[in-house]
Amino acid sequence: MWGRGPAGRLVPVILCEQLTKRYGTHAAVQDVDLRCEPGTVTGFLGPNGAGKSTTMRMICGLTIPTSGHATVDGVPYAELPDPGRTVGVLLDASAQHAGRTGREVLTLSAMVLGLPRTRVEEVLATVGLDATAARRRTGDYSLGMRQRLGLAHALLGDPRILILDEPANGLDPEGIRWMRRLLRDFADGGGTVLLSSHLLHEVEAVADHLAVVSGGRIVAQGTVDELLSRGGVVVRSPEPTALRRALAAAGLPSTPTAEGGQLVDGTAEAVGRAAADAGVPLVELRVAERAGLEDLFLSLTSSPDPAASASTAQEVAA
Repeated sequence: MWGRGPAGRLVPVILCEQLTKRYGTHAAVQDVDLRCEPGTVTGFLGPNGAGKSTTMRMICGLTIPTSGHATVDGVPYAELPDPGRTVGVLLDASAQHAGRTGREVLTLSAMVLGLPRTRVEEVLATVGLDATAARRRTGDYSLGMRQRLGLAHALLGDPRILILDEPANGLDPEGIRWMRRLLRDFADGGGTVLLSSHLLHEVEAVADHLAVVSGGRIVAQGTVDELLSRGGVVVRSPEPTALRRALAAAGLPSTPTAEGGQLVDGTAEAVGRAAADAGVPLVELRVAERAGLEDLFLSLTSSPDPAASASTAQEVAA
């Protein structure tokens, strides 16, 4: 499951180094370093417009980087000898010929890959598209059905690597649980998954590693336990602006939580004194427990300054 780079050097299955894409003066992606190991699911998170899709398109050779590079299985995607059997890609579930049936879409791809038609029936069964659905034109599919067909297409060549951009869009709760099991089983069998999603709880449930992107930059990455096991205290006030100013004046770094409070890098005593000295009332002051992914996401992506977000990420991962 490992590719070999120059001089036989072992490299991760997916590797981005200083990957950058500029459109004129705008940097859509800047200096992204990302590595995805065999046997893992990497959750790739960020707000809309953060650079997730552009990064994935560069990995798959669909967008040319301005600088830096990305490799899959040790080489650029375009140099893979048989990409359809190495990497399963789902970047846009709507990008199917609307006039063809689901079975026809998969059969044409199977012919290109030199696969038997029995493989089409196998992946249709894997993703839960029955014979009736397979005979329907994809233009009549619901979003959830298109997602299932897109996953079937990604799995068609029995790849070792999956690169999936928002694959759970349009799936109902049962479908999301099904996809979680599919991806977990794929990784547990030695495969590598790079998964972009806005469904934070689902990512937390299936991912081994997380990479958070904001403003085109990676602001944090590591194992789920590393990034979610944060110390400090949680504090909340009916006067949040005054609280933030009091904490800043006392030299206590803080980030917002999903519940409207602040996660502070300091002791409860120091936070209480800072609030008391500033005359700020408190309604909550407690030692922080293991953070949820939503709190982490908000704390890392709420800053308009990517440098500030990166500084926060270093404190979180420390």
